[in-house]
Amino acid sequence: MYLVKTPAWLRLIYPSLIWRKLNDSNTIYITFDDGPIPIVTPFVIKTLKLYNAPATFFCIGDNIRKHPEVFQQLINQGHRIGNHTFNHLKGWITDDEVYLQNVKKCNLLVKSNLFRPPYGKIKRSQIGLLKKEYPDLNIVMWDILTGDFDQSLSPETCLKRVLHATKPGAIIVFHDSLKALERLQYVLPRALEYWTQKGYQFEKL
Repeated sequence: MYLVKTPAWLRLIYPSLIWRKLNDSNTIYITFDDGPIPIVTPFVIKTLKLYNAPATFFCIGDNIRKHPEVFQQLINQGHRIGNHTFNHLKGWITDDEVYLQNVKKCNLLVKSNLFRPPYGKIKRSQIGLLKKEYPDLNIVMWDILTGDFDQSLSPETCLKRVLHATKPGAIIVFHDSLKALERLQYVLPRALEYWTQKGYQFEKL
């Protein structure tokens, strides 16, 4: 079970993590997890370009290794890159040192001070280890979880929930993965069109 909108109490429990970005403008921050993946990531890049929308991609190191040409497309288009571990590890069930080494292995490829824990699941002890290893590290969560990965969710419902939850400063997470592709192809262009009409601006984290 997951919530589209991150509850305030969760942000209070983990105040050192970035959940949204308060600002006085209509800026929103679109992010993507789990790529780079052939077909999916190029579709996202092309769609974002149509709306002049820069985004932030939290990449899995092993996918970068397997698809370096797709990763290079992200770089060439000026999108920002973040670390999503090398093997998409779930922090709650992973030994702390194993988790740290997996993040470090990914960072050899992404060289970023942005990190998002896969599944949003990370132990306090792992947060401490990462902050000690990378003092300037920003651990980024999200304000809106699109649910595009949920294959039981219709594309229409996914879109409706995302648009309803969007507010200025929101960090919105999509997934450039094969599992999300059906919903992503429907939701992303329609959401970008709607946000543009509403006067939202798009920025990288």
